[in-house]
Amino acid sequence: MGVRGLQGFVGSTCPHICTVVNFKELAEHHRSKYPGCTPTIVVDAMCCLRYWYTPESWICGGQWREYFSALRDFVKSFTAVGIKLVFFFDGMVEQDKRDEWVKRRLKNNREISRIFHYIKSHKEQPGRNMFFIPSGLAVFTRFALKTLGQETLCSLQEADYEVASYGLQHNCLGILGEDTDYLIYDTCPYFSISELCLESLDTIMLCREKLCESLGLCVADLPLLACLLGNDIIPEGMFENFRYKCLSSYTSVKENFDKKGNIILAVSDHISKVLHLYQGEKKLEELLPLGPNKALFYKGMASYLLPGQKSPWLFQKSKSVITLDKQVMSSDPGSRQEVPMCTDPESKQEVPMCTDPESKQEVPMCTDPESKQEVPMCTDPESRQEVPMCTDPESGQEVPMCTGPESRQEVLMWTDSECRQEIIMYTGHESKQEVPVCTDPISKQEDSMCTHPEINQKLPVATDSEFKLMCTNPGIKQEDPANVGLEIKQQVTMVSDTEILKVARTHHVQAESYLVYNIMSSGEIECSNTLEDELDQALPSQAFIYRPIRQRVYSLLLENCQDVASTCPAVKEWFVYPGNPLRHPDLVRPLQMTVPGGTPSLKILWLNQEAEIQVRRLDTLLACFNLSSSREELQAVESPFQALCCLLIYLFVQPDYINPRAVQLGSLLVRGLTTLVLVNSACGFPWKTSDFMPWNVFDGKLFHQKYLQSEKGYAVEVLLEQNRSRLTKFHNLKAVVCKACMKENRRITGRVHWGSHHAGRWGRQGSGSHRTGSGYSRSGQGQPWRDQGPGSRQYEHDQWRRY
Repeated sequence: MGVRGLQGFVGSTCPHICTVVNFKELAEHHRSKYPGCTPTIVVDAMCCLRYWYTPESWICGGQWREYFSALRDFVKSFTAVGIKLVFFFDGMVEQDKRDEWVKRRLKNNREISRIFHYIKSHKEQPGRNMFFIPSGLAVFTRFALKTLGQETLCSLQEADYEVASYGLQHNCLGILGEDTDYLIYDTCPYFSISELCLESLDTIMLCREKLCESLGLCVADLPLLACLLGNDIIPEGMFENFRYKCLSSYTSVKENFDKKGNIILAVSDHISKVLHLYQGEKKLEELLPLGPNKALFYKGMASYLLPGQKSPWLFQKSKSVITLDKQVMSSDPGSRQEVPMCTDPESKQEVPMCTDPESKQEVPMCTDPESKQEVPMCTDPESRQEVPMCTDPESGQEVPMCTGPESRQEVLMWTDSECRQEIIMYTGHESKQEVPVCTDPISKQEDSMCTHPEINQKLPVATDSEFKLMCTNPGIKQEDPANVGLEIKQQVTMVSDTEILKVARTHHVQAESYLVYNIMSSGEIECSNTLEDELDQALPSQAFIYRPIRQRVYSLLLENCQDVASTCPAVKEWFVYPGNPLRHPDLVRPLQMTVPGGTPSLKILWLNQEAEIQVRRLDTLLACFNLSSSREELQAVESPFQALCCLLIYLFVQPDYINPRAVQLGSLLVRGLTTLVLVNSACGFPWKTSDFMPWNVFDGKLFHQKYLQSEKGYAVEVLLEQNRSRLTKFHNLKAVVCKACMKENRRITGRVHWGSHHAGRWGRQGSGSHRTGSGYSRSGQGQPWRDQGPGSRQYEHDQWRRY
């Protein structure tokens, strides 16, 4: 992650950039400098997963109780010295970074293949050098941290941008993570999670100012350097020839440095000695070989600009403004100010104006004649040069932040890409007014926050009127201005009900749901790698096993799809499974389901607080698993085993015979628990989330031990260590699962290899047909992952047609 080659450069070429610091001492200094402010560290949680997972066993699905304990110890170490932690998780993958996401997933596939090869050769778990995080770790870590009372947020875009923005806006002590992009952002200090000693709270601080000093650059030059070196947006090969030209003309090559280190020095030297001469006078495309990659390059540059920040490298000359046509009222009900718009005499399009608070002059948002994209212009009061403002790196939409020293208000503009209507809103507040970003997800109370003395404001919460602007009918593209201060996301909203979409968004941001908002807003979801052996075909991929459940959830969430499934838009699934090259997503259409009494609306499931609605929520959840007939058996099961039994019944009902491989089956079960999170949140939380947290129901190491004992023929009494209470509970749960499976005409059969059965792995007792796209039939359903519903795309190497 981050800037290509920069991590190694910092470690080997410029080690003085890294300084050993102590968090306890930093916190004490922060309290003395800002009395009354709680020292806060914003944590990029996705960078910390490998550090947090310390249990010995990881190959068989994870040791979840030990992991939960490790998280508790991590939190206690910081709270003991008065430091508040705020955790951010990736909530989506931006389109501009999809290629990089795919590249990493394919790399992970190769690592997983080596892991299974090692297991087959050595009959043991590989060493830590081959460590791969257990499936579902990121999802369940969110809930673990919330259980521990920590403020946990899920991003609406790439998490690193929101982490950097939060750290800057809230005057945080620093950012804890492992991503060199945090050296590029002009934000609070950046600390390494990999170098953290939890006992002493010592770690390494990577200083961007010292980096600039070593490279002869200023902080504002770092985004340009990052894009020329390559990052998650700009492919590394895009400027390969340019970098070698810089290296060939670089006169201070260090013989004791590696090649990448010298390239970074050479590019930095070119920026400081050549490009700086023309800064503000020539455009970057006149100075660099951008060619057809101009738009992508500018997106990469703008992706590092946090709210209110400018770049001296983004320079455009404005077009002349002739007439003032109309004014658009601010959408901030408090400001009641108007933002003028003028008409470009050539294009006949309205051009929004940005007023400089000192000069009182209106500054146009001009259009780039080559890209046809609008470039907002704001005059720097010192240099009097027109500087374009922050551009969304994914959608290319403009986010000008014209902040005046007197009004301290930010002007936010976004453009509807379909109808080309410019919308302008004031998002600022009075200078002394503090507005919290969100409420604490556990206590629902607002935390007191400290603002940076130079910013004097906080990121405001979206108003109802602002939120409605992001909700459109399916297929209409529009931007999401609701999370003010962050980048504006271009969205294709699948749901037009603004009230329901707002509830889904709140649950998403507060890390209370999983995938629900992604489905309803963009209609695109992803699932990373699972420990699955691509050479062992005895067990289908979890992506296929749980797909019918997801299809029914799609039908529930996309309410206009409940009548005629064939007319519904497909949901794009980027799921990693053996044989999937990830060149494009699977197009998966909703699958209609039958709920006793009819499928309730989301407003009933989510907003109705009447006691009897809880019954309908449970009915809907069971219908998503196609297990409505097992309701009576499951109700007889005590909490927290209802959810686990539901999952086991589903798994037994799907395949004819189970002869699981312990490693893959452990991962399959954990992925099933994440599916339960999705269904439970979509149905309005009929079950307590804690009931299917893995640390309450599953331990991979213990499961593997019992699996091996069972394979050797140990009696159930031995497996349960002669414990009478456990034996009674086991037989009760087994009876529930077996009874439910018998209702579905399934026998639970063990120790029979699927491939040895004459009917093949796809057959079904008493049935020779396959599931139809409607999903109504129980008697002729076959295997639901084979028929993916109407409109699904078929691959040349179709994973589920091999059998």
